[in-house]
Amino acid sequence: MQRSTIRILTTLTGSLPRPEDLLQMLYAREDGQLTSEEALEARICGAVNETVGQEVATGIDIVSDGEMSKIGFANYVKDRLSGFDGPPTPWRPQDLLDHKDFMQAYLASNRNERRPLSSSCIGTVTVRNKDAIMQDIANLRAVDARYEEAFISAASPGVIAQIMGNAYYASEEEYLYALADAMRYEYRAITDAGFLLQVDCPDLAADRHMRMANASIEEFRAHLQRSVEVLKYALAGISEEQVRIHVCWGNYSGPHDRDVELKDIIDYLLQLPGAALSIEAANPRHEHEWALFEQVRLPEGKVLIPGMLDTCTNYIEHPALVAQRIVRWARLVGRENIIAGTDCGFATNASGARAPSIVSSKLASLVEGARLASQELW
Repeated sequence: MQRSTIRILTTLTGSLPRPEDLLQMLYAREDGQLTSEEALEARICGAVNETVGQEVATGIDIVSDGEMSKIGFANYVKDRLSGFDGPPTPWRPQDLLDHKDFMQAYLASNRNERRPLSSSCIGTVTVRNKDAIMQDIANLRAVDARYEEAFISAASPGVIAQIMGNAYYASEEEYLYALADAMRYEYRAITDAGFLLQVDCPDLAADRHMRMANASIEEFRAHLQRSVEVLKYALAGISEEQVRIHVCWGNYSGPHDRDVELKDIIDYLLQLPGAALSIEAANPRHEHEWALFEQVRLPEGKVLIPGMLDTCTNYIEHPALVAQRIVRWARLVGRENIIAGTDCGFATNASGARAPSIVSSKLASLVEGARLASQELW
């Protein structure tokens, strides 16, 4: 894994807007109406090539395949693992439930956005499609653009359990370890291919207001400890230098006033396997938490990827603001321990993306902000 040794490096969190024609093909597959699997695979490969080329042209240092093959950042696994044939799992963030007037307006404004189904688990979880991740790897290998480093995202056991509830296993713990055993194939395939693995773990923060809003903080921390142990189990044998972990509070434009504070979970997050930790740091609910690192010491060898762009707004951050944010973090934890990133993905569900032109402009601002910060830091 690269470090910011001579300048501040830039990256993103993974998902990017799918081209409209690809989006329609992904949903045709979801509906069982796809006319040609070969045509879809060819279009995904082309979209990865286009997406990575755009990232490189913008100046992003550590690129992603944009999750072009995935209908959603976590529920894609229902097409790769067995056992997910149950009814959808409800999505009920407590912050939205608290603000019912906002929730009605929010749902109305998103009525035309199609969300992929999050089927619940009603059978034994095993790998049933080993080809899908190998095709993702092949697509990234085939891109024309030259890049120094690239990563492929994969869902964590915990976020799969959050989004696709358990109606089969005797306990949540049994379900989590079954998911860990199944997802290990994908994790190893990515790292064995020489790419960085990003494990997406929104559950490590968002479970507090998604599934444990009425629990005590002690109960949530016990849940968090178990989730960390499961993740360590799933990643056993994989070099930490090939792993980055992404943690967020849910990539939606809600109130987020029920989000657990970073100070209440940072000790567990810094125990996570992986050389890099990606966290939200730009949005209005969490930007202030940079100050926590005035007291918290970053472990030796750990890299932080704080978000410098808010992925839930159409505001295009000024490069000077991005630079200010980077410098603030770098002066606390060391310039070589910072990579400038984004709060979350720009299209965590395939149809719920920011406009491509907005995304492009935001990433360009990230790159320019990193250049300005580097001038000040070196």
